[in-house]
Amino acid sequence: MTSTSPAARAPIGAAADPVRLLRSWTPGEGSWFSGPQGALLTRGTRTRLPSGDADAVLRRLRELGGSALAVGALPFDPAAPAHLVVPEHVERADPLGAVLVAGPGSTPVAGTARPVPAPAVYESMVAEALARMATGALDKVVLARALEVVADGPVDPVPMLRELARRDPRSYLFAVDLPPARPGTARTLLGASPELLLSRRGTTVTANPLAGSAARSPDPEEDRRRGEALLASAKDRHEHALVVADVAERLRPLADDLEVPDEPSLVRTPTLWHLSTTVRARTTDPDASALHLAQALHPTPAVCGVPRPAAHAAITEIEPFDRGFYTGAVGWTDAHGDGEWVMALRCGEVQGDRVRLWAGAGIVPASRPADELAETAVKLRTLLDALGLDEG
Repeated sequence: MTSTSPAARAPIGAAADPVRLLRSWTPGEGSWFSGPQGALLTRGTRTRLPSGDADAVLRRLRELGGSALAVGALPFDPAAPAHLVVPEHVERADPLGAVLVAGPGSTPVAGTARPVPAPAVYESMVAEALARMATGALDKVVLARALEVVADGPVDPVPMLRELARRDPRSYLFAVDLPPARPGTARTLLGASPELLLSRRGTTVTANPLAGSAARSPDPEEDRRRGEALLASAKDRHEHALVVADVAERLRPLADDLEVPDEPSLVRTPTLWHLSTTVRARTTDPDASALHLAQALHPTPAVCGVPRPAAHAAITEIEPFDRGFYTGAVGWTDAHGDGEWVMALRCGEVQGDRVRLWAGAGIVPASRPADELAETAVKLRTLLDALGLDEG
């Protein structure tokens, strides 16, 4: 079974035109989220939430009134500070749909991209992870690398977001204001994620873990063959099963009627095939908000590894940077506990003339360093294409 959008659900339903809403997003003034459930644009800041604690956030939203939302980003490291705000204004719209009317292409960014670390060093990082697996310390670990882009002038994230929407309007598109690292300059985390971490609508809870990937091909027959090969790959199915088992285990104490399909399916983005499993459950606890449930799952083995403590330690020791909000989660939660949180993947952080892009790959005992490097290069293309840049 194949699908163009993971965990598709009924739209929120609203009068606003989603394309108009997309075109009205302004960095530094609010955030944008869209996906199969609908689109959401926020403006202004009513209050900042000093804590990422889900119970405290829900209490505060209830104090502020039934229409209040918390929006923002969770970091990869659960111990690091989250960035959550209650916006002054919120507009909702139906999903962007299958096709956006093509407008003029985005203007390529002039600048240079420096890999961090160098490709050969990334391959040695994978080799180090494989050596740790040989001792039995790890079953899986996700290792990331970055590209540091220095542009010839300030980078405007607006055409980047519109280009991401033009290329893949059915993805989970996001553009989140972050606290600036340099005063007076907007800092934006934006991307087109394929992966839903968790959503809650009423009593219905949905998670859609992805793990196992293969590059798309422009030739339809070859593209179909690659998807079928991914679905049959023992290595990728093992990597995927680790993620699904962890998600189910963490949801089981918090929700009832857990539904976990026996077999993964295929989903596709413009650049990659992914193995996908949609997990559903039910909760009748009004305090088990979408944020609460998302934090119970995060970080999943799709972005961290198995066992989680050993994988997190390996990432800290092997990767040459702090991930920050990359492989964290972006989204929203309301005073009723409903909300949607998606993985911060296929994303970049823009501030001034600097852009940092990330991509990672899941390492399991059958992995090969050169293959994992190639996988990260394909994943980086999503944001590089939006910038009009080449990796090297």
